[in-house]
Amino acid sequence: MRIVLSMIASMTMLLSIAQNEPIEVDGGFKIEIKTSAICEMCQYTLEKDLAFEKGVKEATLNLDDKVMSITYNPKKTDPETLRKRITKVGYHADTLARNLIAYDNLPMCCKDGSHGTPIPQVPLKAKDGN
Repeated sequence: MRIVLSMIASMTMLLSIAQNEPIEVDGGFKIEIKTSAICEMCQYTLEKDLAFEKGVKEATLNLDDKVMSITYNPKKTDPETLRKRITKVGYHADTLARNLIAYDNLPMCCKDGSHGTPIPQVPLKAKDGN
């Protein structure tokens, strides 16, 4: 019985991580959001922009897997707001498509295909028809 309960707990934890659900951490919640960022300039742009989002305590981008880790105060913001903020900067955020006007204003090094990177797949749902 103990093994079954342990397996269920492990599967639940894996599913919550796979679905990009926030996890409680010391001082707030943490969410991981997959982005279309590709270079250090993308990293600088996203981290700097998210530092000004209300409720964000820390935002770091791992360029190896293109995942943005954000620690935030759930009383001041939520995961959907954070995803939308990333799209407004010009990057895809999980299944939300980037804002095309913001994307056009990004430096050339941050555009699809630069640095020899493959062009990312189109997210599942578009944001605001852009």
